[in-house]
Amino acid sequence: MLSTVQRVGQVLELFGMDHPERSVSEVATLLGIPKSTAHALLCTMCEIGLLRRTAERRYRLGWRILALSTTLLATTQYRAEARPVMEDLVARFGETVHLASLESGRVLYVDKLQGTRAVQVSVTGVGVELPAHCSAVGKVLLAFRPWEEVAAMAVQKGLPALTPNTITDLGRLREELELVRQRGYAFDIEEAVLELCCVAAPIRDHRGHVVAAMSLSVPAYRFHRQKDELRRAIVSACREVSSRLGYSELEEATRWRRSTSAS
Repeated sequence: MLSTVQRVGQVLELFGMDHPERSVSEVATLLGIPKSTAHALLCTMCEIGLLRRTAERRYRLGWRILALSTTLLATTQYRAEARPVMEDLVARFGETVHLASLESGRVLYVDKLQGTRAVQVSVTGVGVELPAHCSAVGKVLLAFRPWEEVAAMAVQKGLPALTPNTITDLGRLREELELVRQRGYAFDIEEAVLELCCVAAPIRDHRGHVVAAMSLSVPAYRFHRQKDELRRAIVSACREVSSRLGYSELEEATRWRRSTSAS
C-alpha cells in the first residue's frame, strides 16, 4: 500500500505547466517501471478522478484535484486570516500582494491579489511553484528552516539563475538567509524577474512556527522610492496576520528566556 501511494505521488509530480500531458510510455520511462504497471496505475488514477484520459490516449490532471485544491485553500487558516490584510495592502499601495508557503523546497503561491496600479506579474499565481532562493517570500521561508535542510534542498534542486541578480552561490545564500532571520524580512531586488522588486516577511502560527510569507511586489522604479515604507508595511501586516493566528511576540520572548535560562 505504501509503495502504491508513493507511486501515485511520483506520477502527479510528472505533470506541470511545461508537461500538462503524459503518455503511458513517458510515465513508464520516467518512473522506471513496466508499461503494463504504468498503464494500470494511470487507469486507476483516472477512476478516482486524479487523472483523465484524452482522446489521443494521453493523460492530464483530473478535475478531482481542482476540487481538493479548492477545499484546501478554503480551509487553510492562515490564508483566510491573511486575505483581509492583503486587501488592505492593495488598497493602500495599489501593488500586487502574494501569500506563499514552502512545499518540497519550492515556493508555492497560495494566494495573490493583483494591484490596481501594478504591472502584471505573469510568473506567479495561485498554485504556481517557483524556486525558493530567488524570491523574497522564498528567502523568508528558507531563513527559518534548519540550514542543513536548506543546504540539502539546494544540492537536490540547484540554485538556478532566473536573472543576473539571482543568488547562485550556496555560501552567499547562507549569509543572506542569516541576515533575513536577524532582521525579520527579505528583499528580492530583481532576482526573480527583471525590473520587479519585492519585500516579504514571515507569518507565524500560535506556536511561533513560520507557516507562510507575504510580500509586496513593486516595479523597481517605484520600489526604491518607497523601500522603507513598503518594508514597514509588510512587516506590520504579517504581524497582524500572525496575531490573528494566535501568535504573541510577548509569549514567544518569554518562552525564549525560559529556554535559555534552562540551558
